[in-house]
Amino acid sequence: MGLKIGIAGAGIGGLAAAALLAQAGHAVHIYDQFAAPRPVGSGLVIQPVGLAVLQHVGAGDAARSHGAIIERMLGIEAITGARVLDVRYRRNDHRSGGRGVAGLAIHRASLFDALWQAAMTAGVTVIPASAVVAAPLEKGKRLLILQGGTTAGPFDLVIDASGAASRLSPLKGRPLPYGAIWGTVPWPQDTPLPTDQLTQRYRRADRMAGVLPIGTPPGQPPSAAVFWSLATRDIDRWQTTPLDAWKAEATTLWPDFAAFLAPITRHDQMTPARYSHGTLRTPFAPALAFIGDAAHRASPQLGQGANMALLDAFALSWALTRETGDAALALYAQSRRWHVRLYQMMSAAFTPQYQSDSHLLPYFRDHVAAPLSALRPVQAILSRLVSGTLIPPVAGHP
Repeated sequence: MGLKIGIAGAGIGGLAAAALLAQAGHAVHIYDQFAAPRPVGSGLVIQPVGLAVLQHVGAGDAARSHGAIIERMLGIEAITGARVLDVRYRRNDHRSGGRGVAGLAIHRASLFDALWQAAMTAGVTVIPASAVVAAPLEKGKRLLILQGGTTAGPFDLVIDASGAASRLSPLKGRPLPYGAIWGTVPWPQDTPLPTDQLTQRYRRADRMAGVLPIGTPPGQPPSAAVFWSLATRDIDRWQTTPLDAWKAEATTLWPDFAAFLAPITRHDQMTPARYSHGTLRTPFAPALAFIGDAAHRASPQLGQGANMALLDAFALSWALTRETGDAALALYAQSRRWHVRLYQMMSAAFTPQYQSDSHLLPYFRDHVAAPLSALRPVQAILSRLVSGTLIPPVAGHP
């Protein structure tokens, strides 16, 4: 007999979990704070592990039709011209079953639409304008307390997929000193940058510019996500700095960036992003599971955030086919524990080399780490690290 499940948050993890659980025969209700659920953010990369989850959900083909295949991630030090990041996906990785693997760069709106359609097809019920503020346990089940005092439930299981702003999660992330500003622009016709590559330029670790091709977002031409790294303390000041001054700094660092910045004429075309780092030791409580940023948060440097949410959703739905009640939640946590810990650790190690005030770490990156990364065995490790397959993403799943 299926469970009655309430999900807080209609983001990537929430929609994926909803679709998978509804497909398994559970009655799923999503509560979202927006009057009409919508995506937040610009572009991201779905790694091979995330694409596998999208296929299980039934959203893989729709996502691919609007995204851009990414074969390589290339980063150049702007002052010296040194190649300090060069990761290519392993097209013959045995984990892909011989089909080859690559990343899929996609606008959040495109990914949202693909997951939304899968959830609606599966029969998920969505309750908009319903921010969840609490989920008390009552007689072994959970209620949802909505903003304004309305109560929903009871539910056999509540899933917190409401992200870093969760009112349910006990996780208190450590604020990171660097964030970014993001925007979406049309792909210029006269740029030399390839459309199958994430391209970045660095100045030490205190400046990073990036261009990510993201395919065709809904109602838009072929597009790119552009980002500019900033110390968190400087983000508010950037919003009052003349755009021409910022563009001059950015294009001096990277002349090819100019064509992508040309359509940006207002500050509100770029969205500020602030990041934090932290992980719940136990991502569940009785009849309550935490997934995505409600369970773990990190810098986007390794490009794993959305993939982690998708993997959490898949692991939780799989665990519910193997066990019942809190035993299923314990299996979910166990299956994701080491993958999450590894990528949290690697994110903590890599991020300061690319986003920090340090002068020593970028020197180590450029003169020690970069030459080592050119060695064939290290290239293979980095490819699997980025792909999300360095260790099994859901332990125990065949």
